[in-house]
Order: sequence, then C-alpha cells, then structure tokens
Amino acid sequence: MLCGIDDLRCKEVIDIATGERLGNIDDAEINLETAEVVSLVIYGRLRLFGLLGREEDIVVECGDIKVVGSDVVLVKRPERRVLAKDTNIGRIGLKSLLK
Repeated sequence: MLCGIDDLRCKEVIDIATGERLGNIDDAEINLETAEVVSLVIYGRLRLFGLLGREEDIVVECGDIKVVGSDVVLVKRPERRVLAKDTNIGRIGLKSLLK
C-alpha cells in the first residue's frame, strides 16, 4: 500500500504499549540525501488554547511504526524513563489549610 503525506496527515497515531492517543501526524522528517522518510512528527498539544504555548512535539521513528491502517497508525515507542518528582513541594494543599 502506498500512502502520501496528505493521506498520513488524516491518520490518528496510537501507542500500542500504553494505549495512549498521541495525536494526528503533522509533519515528516525526510533525509534529502537518500530520499527516505526518517520519522513522523506530531505537534504538541496546545496549553490553554495556545496562550501558554505547546507541549513538546512527539517524534516517531519509522522503525517504531507497527501497523498503518486505513485511519490509524499503531506505533510502539521505546519505554521512557520517568523521573520521580515530589510534586507537593512548595504547594499549600487544602488539607493543610483545614488543620
């Protein structure tokens, strides 16, 4: 099956490892020397209607693509390490106000 960039832009990208909807394909990175598509780019989601900018873009390597369907692209991204953060530092919680 051959698919153009315009056809890919309409497809939704889902990570099969987490079931997370990553978004729609917005752009492609192409190696100009070999004329190969290197990766697909999904622009980050808007924060507060775009007033606070965007989240980071998601770059999906072509090797991570598992299935390209008629309306969905299934990918399996490498596991990301999540750093443990204490999110309560410096915050005044509701429980502390009621004590």
